[in-house]
Amino acid sequence: MHQIAIIGAGPSGCFTAQALAKLMPGARIDLIDALPVPYGLIRYGVAPDHQGTKAVIRQFERLFERQGVGFFGHVRLGETVTLEALQGLYDAVVLATGLSVDRRLGVKGDDLPGVLGSGAVTRAFNDYPDTAPVAIGEQVVIVGNGNVAADLVRLLAKGAGEFHGSDLSETAARQCSDVRRIDVVGRSPSDQAKFDPVMIRELGRLEQAAIHVHGLSGEGKIVEALQHLEGHDPQDATREIHFHFGWTPEVIEGTDRVTAARFRQGDARLVLPCDTVLTAIGFEGERPAADAEGAIAPGLYATGWLKRGPRGTIPENRADAQNVAARIAADLADVAPGKAGRDGVLALVPGAVHYDHWQRIDAAERADCPEGRVRRKIPTTARMLAIAHQTGES
Repeated sequence: MHQIAIIGAGPSGCFTAQALAKLMPGARIDLIDALPVPYGLIRYGVAPDHQGTKAVIRQFERLFERQGVGFFGHVRLGETVTLEALQGLYDAVVLATGLSVDRRLGVKGDDLPGVLGSGAVTRAFNDYPDTAPVAIGEQVVIVGNGNVAADLVRLLAKGAGEFHGSDLSETAARQCSDVRRIDVVGRSPSDQAKFDPVMIRELGRLEQAAIHVHGLSGEGKIVEALQHLEGHDPQDATREIHFHFGWTPEVIEGTDRVTAARFRQGDARLVLPCDTVLTAIGFEGERPAADAEGAIAPGLYATGWLKRGPRGTIPENRADAQNVAARIAADLADVAPGKAGRDGVLALVPGAVHYDHWQRIDAAERADCPEGRVRRKIPTTARMLAIAHQTGES
């Protein structure tokens, strides 16, 4: 049988495994991840109060529980094992490691304490293992007008009682508790903002935040959704949200820490006093040279953001994964199987975390769940490994 390894067990990796399992039912497919747990961006990138989006994990579980896909966690490419070693063990290797470096604003002061990227904040809110808490102050400026910015607004504006059914930890909730004002600033005019109207309408259910929208122009579903937000003012609101459109970042002011963010629009200037600036303007990182179908070299492929760049929703990643899988299936049709695959990795990485080990971690998180939450994520790799291998260590 053909042996296929997918590096990265996030949504792109899992969608690729799904498609390959359908196209090549006789193949042995393994998902390999640097973390001791699967699901990557779904677990650690999707907002903790969007459990409906995280529910895609249920279909990924079938890969491991019904379709024979293997999981090797706590295996770092380039450290635990080399790419060359994996290429020697598998007929095809797929890189699905994504992009996780927050793109900088590129203006003076964007490296000041208090300037944080959305990826770093979201990982902290999702208890990414061994991540330090983030310091969020009272006056927050969010730069960006897409769905990531909307997620940040919603999480920062909710009161403690609005996280029922989420997996937001007590630590993360405390990080949001001091926020009193949020200014959301984007370069685009309002009718060209990248928000999903559904995400905007969701803000209209906030119980403790008054909302004001400045500079609305044009028409369309996004503008209509924003119009409905204007004037949202719950009784006893403790926070306020202000949306601003058409402003370009000019400088982040401060000496030892952020004190204000300055923007320009033609000759006009907008100065927003703040102690925290959150950037939601995308991700970056090195990407391999892959063709439209994901091929990098014979037997080596890329999928997801690593292939296409940091754009696209989860459904778009599914479509991309299906195209890459089709290319792999076509390429392997003329390749005789015979490599060691999973057996070779088992010998090479005897301490890897397998799917049954992940199930122990999953059960422990659910068993330790505080009232009103669906789980309490284990925040350290050491504790995860102790539970996975049942060593009893903390």
